[in-house]
Amino acid sequence: MTASPPPASTLRRPIRVLVVDDSAVVRDAMVRLLGQDPEISVIGSAGDPFAAAQKIAAEVPDVITLDIEMPRMDGLTFLRKIMAQRPIPVVICSTLVEGGSDTFAQALEAGAVEVFLKPRLDTRERLEEARTRLCDLVKAAAQARLGLRARRPEAPTAKLTADAVLPAARPLSYRTTEQIVVIGASTGGTEALRAVLETLPPDAPGIVIVQHMPERFTRQFADRLDGLCQITVREARDGDRVLRGQALIAPGNRHLLLARNGAQYRVEVRDGPLVRRHRPSVDVLFRSSTRAAGPNALGILLTGMGDDGAAGLAELRAAGAQTVAQSEESCVVYGMPKEAVRLGAAMEILHLDDIPRRILSFGSAV
Repeated sequence: MTASPPPASTLRRPIRVLVVDDSAVVRDAMVRLLGQDPEISVIGSAGDPFAAAQKIAAEVPDVITLDIEMPRMDGLTFLRKIMAQRPIPVVICSTLVEGGSDTFAQALEAGAVEVFLKPRLDTRERLEEARTRLCDLVKAAAQARLGLRARRPEAPTAKLTADAVLPAARPLSYRTTEQIVVIGASTGGTEALRAVLETLPPDAPGIVIVQHMPERFTRQFADRLDGLCQITVREARDGDRVLRGQALIAPGNRHLLLARNGAQYRVEVRDGPLVRRHRPSVDVLFRSSTRAAGPNALGILLTGMGDDGAAGLAELRAAGAQTVAQSEESCVVYGMPKEAVRLGAAMEILHLDDIPRRILSFGSAV
């Protein structure tokens, strides 16, 4: 009797990862965390960029995790060399985000796909969240399209839904003159958001954003965009009003919800569990927007791995909101928009270059 072939999922090669960090303790911890995921294979570690270059010459990894502060050559210089000579998806793993450091912006400009804030591992909960976040970032980086790099299929995982933070409720059903734009993004979203926001005029409609990003990075990200854009961009604070000509970005590691107080929109910043394996979660923002804005909202789902935001976009559409998903050809990772399209959540599928015009046409239709 001929044995049946193994399922396709068992034939997929694990994502090969090289860990680069000058601390042996950190290298060991990273290898241990990544090694717990059967879809990831750590092929080696290195204490500095020169040792890493030798390992890359022997075996090219699918993803590199890279520290910033290292001997003989700093991580940003090494990152620029990688991107110039042989582009490989890189996840920056650093603590250099304190005191107004511009490391985050420099890493993005140099070509980093994702950024991971080295966490404290003093409790089981922190350890598990760090493992989940790090493994998800590596998988997202492996899918990133650098040149002609092929994307890796996604594996389904158990996830909490927006119910864990905000139960479903009757959506707002009437139209008002106050319109609002809610945007969700993940891998590749930092540059996609820049491309969208920096073209908007000062009177653009109010915007609320969830970008999957570690805590303390979001303020730097908002400050970077604020310096590039005509609109005001800043990290959201609990109780902030949503105003025309302003974009509020969810703080890292906190959920962001839209609320309505009379004729005004405000945001709520909340703690809570990971939703769709993320905090902040796009689904949480989108669900709250069905209750607070309903048909007065435009929901936009940009590039990113996984499915966070797809169900929320479907809820927005059902509530009468207008909904948009970014097109595959303009995504770094066509995961979240793809799932939204599969669910029928997107009324329109637009190239990234066309999304600013869509926001302006929405904002003028009052």
